[in-house]
Amino acid sequence: MSRMIFVNLPTADLARSDHFYETLGLTKNTDFSDENASGWIIDENIFLMVLKENYFATFLRNGDKPGSGEGHQQVLTALSAESREDVDETVARAVNGGGSVYRPATEEIPGMYGAAFADPDGHVWELAWMDMAAMQAGQTDSQ
Repeated sequence: MSRMIFVNLPTADLARSDHFYETLGLTKNTDFSDENASGWIIDENIFLMVLKENYFATFLRNGDKPGSGEGHQQVLTALSAESREDVDETVARAVNGGGSVYRPATEEIPGMYGAAFADPDGHVWELAWMDMAAMQAGQTDSQ
């Protein structure tokens, strides 16, 4: 069995989150969705669980509380993209679905084009397309 990853995020508004992730083009997994949580399929082995804050809190220990919104980021969830266009189109869908641009698209190092967006609760998602030949050429040029 292959490893899988499940990203769990608290939300203040499950319906708003559902709209956002549907607009991104994710597929809702109704087997793992109810009035407290929505399961989303990102890829074959990558899943997202969006949980109402009070339900998310039931999984926490040591007095920890759900955190979302402005001011602190505990996680930057990064996903690869298929192309530069995929980065730009996904960010546009995120904004259209109620999210915001967290970091505009740029090529900070040769061959690595990326951007980041925040969902309506402030959780940051990074996207990156990597042109390995350009990245290797950039490393060779800088040595």
